[in-house]
Amino acid sequence: MYEFTWKVFKETGSVDTYLLLKELEKEEHINILPLVENSSEVEIQ
Repeated sequence: MYEFTWKVFKETGSVDTYLLLKELEKEEHINILPLVENSSEVEIQ
């Protein structure tokens, strides 16, 4: 979904699409965060 939204934003420059892209980034970060906390091999910068 993220890749499709990025392609649409690049083609249209739509503000609504940009806001959707930012929401997807937040959700992706939230979904990844617990995995990072549980992994001792991942270095957080």
